Formats: sequence, C-alpha cells, structure tokens
Amino acid sequence: MNNFETPLPKNWAVRFFSIFTGQALSLFGSSLVQFALIWFLTQETGSATVLATASLFGMLPQIFLGPIAGTVVDRGNRRVIMILSDASIAIATLFLVYLFWSGRVEIWHIYVILAIRSTGGAFHHPAMSASTSLMVPKEQLSRVSGANQTLQGLVSIVAPPVGALLVAVMPTQNVLMIDVFTAILGITPLLFFAVPQPPRREADASAPKNSFAKDMGAGFKYMASWPGLLMLGLMAALLNFLLAPTSALTPLLVTKYFNKGALELGSLDSFFGIGMIAGGITLSIWGGFKKKIVTSLSGILLFSLAILAIAAAPADKFWIMVVSMAVIGFMMPLVNGPIHALFQSVVEPDMQGRVLSLVGSVATAMMPIGYLIAGPITDATSYQTWFWVAGILNLLIGTIGFFIPALMNIENNHKNAQPAAGERAQGSEPVAAP
Repeated sequence: MNNFETPLPKNWAVRFFSIFTGQALSLFGSSLVQFALIWFLTQETGSATVLATASLFGMLPQIFLGPIAGTVVDRGNRRVIMILSDASIAIATLFLVYLFWSGRVEIWHIYVILAIRSTGGAFHHPAMSASTSLMVPKEQLSRVSGANQTLQGLVSIVAPPVGALLVAVMPTQNVLMIDVFTAILGITPLLFFAVPQPPRREADASAPKNSFAKDMGAGFKYMASWPGLLMLGLMAALLNFLLAPTSALTPLLVTKYFNKGALELGSLDSFFGIGMIAGGITLSIWGGFKKKIVTSLSGILLFSLAILAIAAAPADKFWIMVVSMAVIGFMMPLVNGPIHALFQSVVEPDMQGRVLSLVGSVATAMMPIGYLIAGPITDATSYQTWFWVAGILNLLIGTIGFFIPALMNIENNHKNAQPAAGERAQGSEPVAAP
C-alpha cells in the first residue's frame, strides 16, 4: 500500500453500488436519447453526411477537452463535478425537448446539444472512473470493471429495441424526457453519499496551489516518466485505431459481401451484446489472472483470431461472422476491464483524472483517423481488407506485449513516475513500487 491509499469503510459496497446504479440508469436514458436523435436525423434527412457530422460533434469535445477535464477533476470536487455534469446534460436535453415540442427544432440545434452532452461526459466519465479506485478495494477493481462491462453490453442490447418501440409510439420529445428523469436518478445518490477526494501533492499546507497549466502538464510528465503506463496508453489508442473502422465497415460487409439485410445486421449487434454480457459476468466472477495485463493481452489475442475469421469467411458462411461477433463481444470486457482496473489501481488517485482523460482523448482521436485511412483502403481493395489488417496487427500487439518487460511489470515498476519536486504532500515519502 502506498501513501495515497486510504482504508475503506466496511459498507463500501452500499455507497459504491448506490452511485453505480444511479449512473447505470442515467446511461440507459442517454442511450435512448442517442437512438432517438439518430433516428430523427435519419428520417428527416437520410443523409450520411448529416449522421457523420452528428457523430463528429459528439466526439470532438471528448478529444479536445480531455486533458483539461482531467485536470479539473484532479483539482476539484469530484462529487460536485459529476452532479454538475449530469445536470448540464439534463438541462441541455430539456431545452431540446422544448424545441421539439414547439416545432422549432433544426438540425444544427441537435449538433449543438450533442456537443454539450459530449462536453458533460468529458468531465463526468473521468470523475466517476477516478473516484472508483477510492470507493472500491483494489482487489475488487477487476470485478467492478467486469460489472461495468456487463452493464454496457446489457444497455447495447436493450436500448436500441426499447428506443425503436418508444419512437414508434410517442413523440421524440417524450423520449428525450426519459433522459431527464434518469439523469435525476443518477444525481440523487450523489446527494446522499460522499465521494472521497484524493490528497493533494503540495510542499506544505501554506504553499500556493500549482497553476492549472502546471497541473495539466504534470499529467503528461507522469505518463512520459512511466514507460509501462505510456505503453498501455499507446496500446489502447492503437486498439481504437484498428477496431473502430471494423465497426463502421460491418454494414457494408453484411450487405455487399454476405448479401444479407437489416435483420442479419441487427443480429450481429445482439450477439455482440450477448457476448459482452457473458464476458462481463465472467470477469466479475473470475476477476482475471493475477497480473491484469495478462488477462488483457490474452483477450486481444483471442478477439484478433475472431476478426481474422470474419476476414476469411466465405460469402455463403455468414454464421462464421455471427459466431465471431459473439466471441469478440465476450473478449471485450476481458480486454477493457483489466486495462481500466490497471489505470485505477496503479495510478495515484490524485493523478487519475488527468491520466484517464489523456488516454481517453488520444484513444478517441484515433477513431476518425482510423476511418479516414480505412475508408480509402477498403474502396481500393475489398470489404474484408481492413478486417485482415486489424486482425493481423492486433495479433502482433497482443503477442509482442508479452515480451515487453515494462508492460508486463506495470503494476510494480512505477517508482520512477514521480511528481515534480514540491508537488508531494508534506512529510510523505516518494511513491514506491508495492
């Protein structure tokens, strides 16, 4: 245990899962809004450009505000940040409800609201993630990550059909109101349960606070001084770069190569979601290997084989893609859960907001870059080409990772990742490897 770990109360599960449940309901409401808005744009415009622009507005705040949001999270009150983030998203949605109700909504209004919602998420997600390590015992972080992955898989299965049913039987503004109510449910536990704050690294109690820019720069320096952490962040970015285009190209592969329709395309989402739930439950029960990085690298190897199976599948063997999507869904929690738990368990609590946001920003930025590269390659070759590229390169990433000592020993080699002089708490010793 290092200086920044504090004992947890015996009833830690009551506090954490009360907040977790509220956030789960809020996530479900947000997914309904996402479906309703995309459906509205599709019905009103039928334009791929409009849908792509909407995705861009929902992505850019996460990319550009990440380092800033992480610094705010580490400097500020995380409980207040989560409340304000959820509240701002709810207020923005409420304004959109008014625009739909009054018949004044325009496409650019939706772009702006998507950007505001994304901005709120840019602050909320690192605040919740960074707080988790202060509310959950270190040995339970992988299981909690597994539960979170299960939740995301469940939402990915349930939200689209529920959203489709709701937009068919009620006006769009009524669907949007559900998100306002679920946001209130997400905020309510935060009003009754305290969220622990990490101790600040300062030379003494009377020393002035570091400037915002210096604190933000400390996040970059922290990652750069810790080779294992830097490699883990780069690995997450590369995975996003390779995997995001496969998701975007899946409809083309299904319709143009396998000659299937909307029903078969929808079945892939269902099997992926079922696999993700099963993988999340497995991780929450099992907890993974003793070394979290081994669980993640093993998962990368196995889902890489599934991607290669899709690339190699004959046009009359669509069932291979269905099974492969279920396998990929199962492996995703085993890859993402331990990586997330690693960030939460090895990064000091007062640095987690900056580190998680920085990694999230870079990983998210890799998605549009991946689209820009994969699209022309696919147009110039075949629908399977990027699946071959992604499968082979992911297989190499997973294999090489086992032979990189800095990555394999990431949980024990962070003694060199020190804050600058004068940033440690008064009287504390340097953070040493456990």
